[in-house]
Parts: sequence; structure tokens; C-alpha cells
Amino acid sequence: KKLAAPVGSVLLLHAFGIGVQIYHWDGTSWGPATPAATIYADAGGEGEVASHFAGPTWQSNSGGSVVGTVANRCTPDAASIAWLSLTAVANGPGIFATVNFIQRLNTVGGNAPSTPGSVIGQEARIPYTADYLFYRAP
Repeated sequence: KKLAAPVGSVLLLHAFGIGVQIYHWDGTSWGPATPAATIYADAGGEGEVASHFAGPTWQSNSGGSVVGTVANRCTPDAASIAWLSLTAVANGPGIFATVNFIQRLNTVGGNAPSTPGSVIGQEARIPYTADYLFYRAP
């Protein structure tokens, strides 16, 4: 419930992310993850609509982008990265032009490695998938 879109929100796009969460070893822990994913129109990886990278940012193939800020999170599956709700700021034209709220749901994988890194700066690229829902909130 705490991840729900604001009452009156309009779902603009339900898309599917396939990619990796990138972690770097700092000597004591794997730091925060940076996403590197492709966003598709369907769960089978058909119809590429955007790329997803640090920010977190989604850059649409139709020209604009949207940057999110995590508002809430929950972890329904300890074996996978958290589900998120994010407030968002759109920039430019295209499918994300009026997006101001995003959910990341139904995540699979993406957690930091369970074993320590061997050298500072070591990179781990952990595969994940997720549903991404983009909304225009009132």
C-alpha cells in the first residue's frame, strides 16, 4: 500500500526492465547499486522503449527523460532488490513528458553479492528484471 500511486493517478506506461544492478566494492561493503537496463514494451524483451541508468534516469527512445527520487520501498522477496515508489521529474517530449510518479515492482534478482569483494573498486554486475509503471499523478 505504501508504494501505491497517488489517488487519481493515470497509468501512462507499464513496461519491463531487463538489465543489471552494478555494485562497487569499497573495501568494507558493496556500495549502492547503479542500474543499467533496457526498458521494453513487454516482458519478453520486445519493443525497446527506453534505457535506464544512474539517477535513477529513464531515457526514452521518443526523446525525453524522467529522473526519479525514491519515496518508499519494501522488500517482499529477500532474494531480490526492493520494490520502489519514486517521485519523478520529466524533461522533454515523448512518452515520459508528463510522468511524475514511478513504481518498480515484481523484481527478480539484482541483490549485491553475498561475498566480499577482493579489491577496492571491484565491480559486480548482477542481473535483474522488474516491472516499471509510469504515472501522471494529479
